Amino acid sequence: MPRPRYTYDACLTLTNDVKTLQRPRLKVSSLFLDIKAGFDNVDNNTLTRILREGGILPYLVSWVSSFLGERSCTLIFQGAPGTPAPVNVEAPQGSPISSLLCLLYVAPVHFRIPRGLLISYVDDFALTVASLSYRGNIRGLQELFQRLERKASCLGVSCSVAKTEMIHWRTPSQRHSPKCVSPFQIKGEMFHPSNSVRWLGYWFTPALDPAAHFARRLALPQGAFAHIRRLSPRRAGLPLYVCHRLATSFIAPILLYGTDLFTCSVGTTTRLDTFWRKVQRWTTNCFSAMPTGILSVESCLPPVSLLITHRQRLVALRVVCSPPTVNPATARLHSSFPSLSVYRAPDCSRAITRGLSSVYLPLHWKTPRPVPPMRNHLPVDAVAHRRYPLPAGSLGCP
Repeated sequence: MPRPRYTYDACLTLTNDVKTLQRPRLKVSSLFLDIKAGFDNVDNNTLTRILREGGILPYLVSWVSSFLGERSCTLIFQGAPGTPAPVNVEAPQGSPISSLLCLLYVAPVHFRIPRGLLISYVDDFALTVASLSYRGNIRGLQELFQRLERKASCLGVSCSVAKTEMIHWRTPSQRHSPKCVSPFQIKGEMFHPSNSVRWLGYWFTPALDPAAHFARRLALPQGAFAHIRRLSPRRAGLPLYVCHRLATSFIAPILLYGTDLFTCSVGTTTRLDTFWRKVQRWTTNCFSAMPTGILSVESCLPPVSLLITHRQRLVALRVVCSPPTVNPATARLHSSFPSLSVYRAPDCSRAITRGLSSVYLPLHWKTPRPVPPMRNHLPVDAVAHRRYPLPAGSLGCP
């Protein structure tokens, strides 16, 4: 299966497969794992063997081997001896190449799951299974975890027990049904199903409620804004163009994280917009009595609603224009979608939706407004429909 290059691609693939497996009334559960000290346990000899077996060019294999095995560190400050000291850490987390090396190192751990999914982002794994009962899912997850542990032990790595979490996904029609509280046993420790799980910066609830994510994410930009606001008090401090740059490059990415995957409700958009107006006032250094209608123009900061739409269309354009052999989310598009390749993920569970009612059929790509609404369709289909109709030749964009 293609490996995700972005956290959004991994989370979109996860939510799409969860909702796909829920369509035939199956119970779906996921187990979230973390490789213990994934960067520190990257063995040079093992990684070199994996790269050679994967057909990587010899000079690249030699470069990686030299990067991992022949590094030293020199401390530069007044009075330091300046003597190079060997670095024993295999893949330093501060290096931009370390994430790619860790991803290649744990690639042999992956395997295909019938009516399920195993997806990872660097050293974060998610195991998803579906059956007729949650108890059956727990048994299946225990067997799959043991299989994954055996594969990981061959590479000299293991899963962190402290960071293990499990969640039972539920549809809106199942919100009144009894909850499964049976624990999950791993390495002699018991884990109960969680009401919320944080994976790759996204907060997931059993019902995939966006409110739980934004309720936690909103506190992060508020705290960051409180700190940088002290740098620019009224009539003093930072220049206005520096404040604008901080708002666009520091506050906005934190505020909008998750708006590409989750759909904001009216109340959530209002809370985000209220905070964003405070940022706009701080950027322009204007009085609090200034009308809110002209804040966006004066501060050169678009409203939250436009920023969310822009972010959603950008990720939709990247998903539909990515090669299916590279992006796992693109590989889950319907076969009728005109993507760059006819390849589709072999572990996709879309085939189980055949023969269901019209609500579960894939979107018709030439329909401007799909009926029924997009919220009733699979997430990948809904994302792709945001970019339709596509201009001629746009699928060749990077």
